[in-house]
Amino acid sequence: FQIQKMQQHVLTLVACSQEEKLWDAIKITARVLGTGLLVFTALVNLVSRYVQNIWDTSGHFWQTTWLKFYYLFEGKEWTIFLFGAALVPALAFWCFNGILMVADVTGKPTFITRYRIQLGKNDPVDTKKLRQAIYTALCNQFCVSLPMLVPMFYIMKWWGNTFSKELPTFHWFLVELSVFTIIEEILFYYTHRLVHLPLLYKHIHKKHHEWTAPIGVVSIYAHPVEHLLSNTLPVMAGPMIMGSHIVSIAAWFSLALVITSISHCGYHLPFLPSPEFHDFHHLKFNQCYGVLGVLDYLHGTDTVFRQTKAYERHRVLLSLTPLSESIPEDPKRAE
Repeated sequence: FQIQKMQQHVLTLVACSQEEKLWDAIKITARVLGTGLLVFTALVNLVSRYVQNIWDTSGHFWQTTWLKFYYLFEGKEWTIFLFGAALVPALAFWCFNGILMVADVTGKPTFITRYRIQLGKNDPVDTKKLRQAIYTALCNQFCVSLPMLVPMFYIMKWWGNTFSKELPTFHWFLVELSVFTIIEEILFYYTHRLVHLPLLYKHIHKKHHEWTAPIGVVSIYAHPVEHLLSNTLPVMAGPMIMGSHIVSIAAWFSLALVITSISHCGYHLPFLPSPEFHDFHHLKFNQCYGVLGVLDYLHGTDTVFRQTKAYERHRVLLSLTPLSESIPEDPKRAE
């Protein structure tokens, strides 16, 4: 009996000790997280204030430049809208992809090609496939994206803010950019999963997946229905919901086109967003449907990706050593 009492007493002491340890761990975690949150908030405020100061300093310049541009076109809103929503993003897309295509075709400069993700693929790129991709991309821009600007123009006119002579503040632009990104992630993820349904994949999305090792221009190499549904609407929806200024629209469209080009480019270049996530989608087809990866994580459509070396390489490269060298594939898997 005494032995049982001693055992119970020991178990009680152990339980109390574990509870104390758990409580201590919770307190330490709360302290660390609280401190981290305060430091993070302070850094964000510091950076935001610093950038805002730069913006305020140059604000007069940008405001003056915008007004000169506005009066140059005599306030013709449709012309201004076409320039900002079509011409500027198109120039950003083709200038960026022009550099990538030189590397794809010639293998130079090696500063770019040494960062190839799928080694041995598109080395050099098939010029016949490349011409077809360029032709399809141009058709999608002129025959799908451009006509879609007409209803968008009238929606923006209804809001009444798009052609204001006063530019939006830097803070408001950051808010808009955050909203645009969230809306695009939601719409792109679900429309992308939709076109992966067997019937739609066979007749629509299969065209885009002809490139298992994509290149930049392939970002808008797609069936016209897919280009409308998955490429155009998710990007246009944010500005239409927010009633954004044409300058914000031009910046967002340009950024979206360059980012999707990076995701498809086939090179994990230093200091740029990682393209490993979407490159893996082209390699395996049934993983990594989104842009940011948040919805993939929630829906479990990145589980295979998370078990690969590509997941380890899915980060911003902050050195000049290619990640294919520092984090190589396992020999068996590479074969």
